[in-house]
Amino acid sequence: MPPDRYHRHLILPGFGPEGQEKLRAASVVVVGAGGLGSPVLLYLAAAGVGTLEIVDDDLVEETNLQRQVLYGTASLGRPKVEVAAERLHDLNPDVACRPHRTRLTADNASRLLSRGQVVVDCCDNIAGRLQINDTCLELDRPFVHGAICRFAGQVSVFNYTFADGSKGPTYRCLYPDEPLEAEDPADLGVLGVLPGITGCLMASEVIKLITGVGEPLAGRVLIVDTKTAEIRTVTLARQENPDYS
Repeated sequence: MPPDRYHRHLILPGFGPEGQEKLRAASVVVVGAGGLGSPVLLYLAAAGVGTLEIVDDDLVEETNLQRQVLYGTASLGRPKVEVAAERLHDLNPDVACRPHRTRLTADNASRLLSRGQVVVDCCDNIAGRLQINDTCLELDRPFVHGAICRFAGQVSVFNYTFADGSKGPTYRCLYPDEPLEAEDPADLGVLGVLPGITGCLMASEVIKLITGVGEPLAGRVLIVDTKTAEIRTVTLARQENPDYS
């Protein structure tokens, strides 16, 4: 473990070498390497998470560059997962970055998501979020959820096991009625900095889940509004999951 690279972590009270070692030993699956995935991946790699499994099937397009900070003009037309792996290796060669150029489906979800002790939902569609949710329930994995639209973002932690053994809410608890598939948030407009703000909060939740330092957003949904600079949290209780898959 390079002491200089992680010095600011090593001197954190309650974090220290033990927390850093937990990050080094961890594996995280990030589904989506776009607006949310960019800051999540950058900060998890910088933090020293040992293995990052990156799942995405898109190519870099010019419209991505307004908010997807992993990529540059020279990346246009290339697979996002390949560019991401190269950029993250340059940022931190200690981290193993494993690209999976594919869309998450019912056929591959269990195989891909089982690779991580924590899963991160950086999807931009309801079907992908439901697939992550249901597969994480089957695998008994916690996952960090994030979503953005226009000027607002939300973050939560689902399928978390509390110290007393009880389970926190799932994504389906957030939407007890079947959610309607909306337009791609990018087609509705997205303030460029919003995915960065939301993605950084998601990365923080991942680090808390791995290290045990801090209180995860399980049972709570954090909502950030960039137009008013307001951040609030609402409580969310676990429910009997509706069967609308």
